Amino acid sequence: MAFGFGALRLSSAGFWSLTPRELAAAAEGVHGRRPPEPLGRGALSDLIRAFPDFPPPHAGD
Repeated sequence: MAFGFGALRLSSAGFWSLTPRELAAAAEGVHGRRPPEPLGRGALSDLIRAFPDFPPPHAGD
């Protein structure tokens, strides 16, 4: 949001009407294209714990 409001000077309505692809294109226009940083083992483990493929079973099931 800081990028949209601060760097791009968008209104709230303008920011929220952007698609993710449009926001990425705007960021690329301002900052240039950068390859994404690869995930380290720890970051990947954190994501797997935070977003498991299946929810944990409920106690009492």
